Amino acid sequence: MTAHHIRFEVGADGIGVITIDRPEKRNAMTYAMLGAFIEAVGKAGEDERVRVLIVTGAGGAFCAGTDLADLASVPGETRGVRGQAHERGVWWPITACPKPVIGAIDGYAVGMGAEFTSQCDVRIATTRARFAWNFAHRGLVPDTGAGSWLLPRLIGPSRALRLLYSGGFLEAAEAKEFGYVAEVVAPEALMDAAHAEARRYLSSSPFSLRHMKQLVWRGLERDVAEHMEAHVTALQAAFKSEDHKEGVAAFLERRPAKFTGR
Repeated sequence: MTAHHIRFEVGADGIGVITIDRPEKRNAMTYAMLGAFIEAVGKAGEDERVRVLIVTGAGGAFCAGTDLADLASVPGETRGVRGQAHERGVWWPITACPKPVIGAIDGYAVGMGAEFTSQCDVRIATTRARFAWNFAHRGLVPDTGAGSWLLPRLIGPSRALRLLYSGGFLEAAEAKEFGYVAEVVAPEALMDAAHAEARRYLSSSPFSLRHMKQLVWRGLERDVAEHMEAHVTALQAAFKSEDHKEGVAAFLERRPAKFTGR
């Protein structure tokens, strides 16, 4: 069951796509699917063919959250969390992925689905996209921790708390106004728009992108002194990298750079 509910494909252009494919349930996640999704994101991060990753859902929905029928099969008082607090790749697999990740969001992104959109580096939505962190309706807190930590940093604490307290929907137009999504397009144009965004990154050094992503996401939890230590370390590594040498040479020789990510 799980294998065909989480699909991972890589195009010849280096753009990978992970599709949550359970449209009959609006792509609601079972425990098995969640494990397969986390594994797929990890594989995409390690796959040298992948330069940029797109995460999307099939059939007019992104992900309607956790499958409550599956959740109810394990009593709450005996239900464990998915990992230890320090296991970032288990809770926030998308931010842990070293590649740029674009969320291509159509229809419902609810609960865990909304959480995963917050973990994406860039979000493109359709006109019918609807986001909801409805955990208060289920007696829960945001299940990956993204809604309580990342979301306030993306749209501001007051806007985030309003969404968390009410469990109500954030519509696509308002998400664009808040800066939560970069672009709103017609449903039939979603994947073209996501691929166009991904192609904007293909001319950049994978070494640079990998280190910049880490500096930005980890920088949100550091003070300035700690951030600058990490910055200096990354800059020193960049000066010694093959990509830096290639980038300079390509500029001087007036040709496109051929980066290796090293």
